[in-house]
Amino acid sequence: MSESTPPDASSALSVPCLRIREPGAPDVLTPSEVILPPPPYGHVRVRIAASGVNRADLLQRQGRYPVPAGFPEDIPGLEFAGEVEAVGEGCFLRRIGDPVMGILGGGGYAAAVNVPERETIRIPEEMEPVTAGAIPEVFVTAWDALEGQAGLRAGETLLIHAVGSGVGTAALQLAVGAGARVIGTTRTPEKVAAAQELGLHDGILASSAAPDEWADEVLSRTGGRGVDVILDLVGGAYLAGNLRVLATKARWVVVGVPGGGQANLDLRRLMTRRAHLMGTVLRARPPEEKALLARAFETRVISRFEVGAGSGRLRPVVDTVLSWRDGADAHRRLEANDTFGKMLLRWE
Repeated sequence: MSESTPPDASSALSVPCLRIREPGAPDVLTPSEVILPPPPYGHVRVRIAASGVNRADLLQRQGRYPVPAGFPEDIPGLEFAGEVEAVGEGCFLRRIGDPVMGILGGGGYAAAVNVPERETIRIPEEMEPVTAGAIPEVFVTAWDALEGQAGLRAGETLLIHAVGSGVGTAALQLAVGAGARVIGTTRTPEKVAAAQELGLHDGILASSAAPDEWADEVLSRTGGRGVDVILDLVGGAYLAGNLRVLATKARWVVVGVPGGGQANLDLRRLMTRRAHLMGTVLRARPPEEKALLARAFETRVISRFEVGAGSGRLRPVVDTVLSWRDGADAHRRLEANDTFGKMLLRWE
């Protein structure tokens, strides 16, 4: 047993949580309790300060998102930020009291969680744990998609759909810091203005009544050339427009599909542009991949959130922090697209 393990680390712990009573509307989220066993080998127990609210949580609540094996079907929550309070055997990276955050396959809507030590990420220096709750899911997703898969380079043009979303605001900051030009689509002028404060170069209003008009604007603003990378957080509804704005050898990464998971794809257009279309997801990845990604993110990105990071400094974008007891209200706001950045649930 680690020397830093407290006496109660060998005991089960009952903590508050939010459960899905049955698939349905936001009101099915119900305050409850969950029993946590002692941290298994290689795991730490984290007392959670804040849980991020994600669209995958909405789908899980509706019964439309299968949960990875080993995670609770009735407790949503894909990310956490808090403090290590117990350390299991075989752990050498963290100590009790360390502020950490990370990504989960589920179960994050709880006051504490057991998580593999190697999948935790240290919280940036001088940052409150609640604020850090807006980092893990969106910044790791955006960084992995843009750098790890699309290979975004300085001088290239990136198109972000739903630029006011959590992943959108994270990707915007990462891309600007990398020296890329960023074009973003969103539904409201207010979100365009807010995104411009984060460095957005060109904001385009997208209308549900005319889902392809934004493509005309993208082509106009790029002199007909199109974009080098698309970060697609919408899905099927924007597929035809995305094909139109692909530059030669463009990379198109599909991260979310709230606008539909199916659409007709003109393969000839993809071929003539010699473009790459790829999809990505974090939740279903094997534990070893998640651990490697967490370690790389901590090493290469976390320092950019800290004081003194310079002009490329990153910051979590928090829309609202609500009590965990108001989880249904958080789901309603996210479903209404009435947020800029992240919704967080605080565990008092």
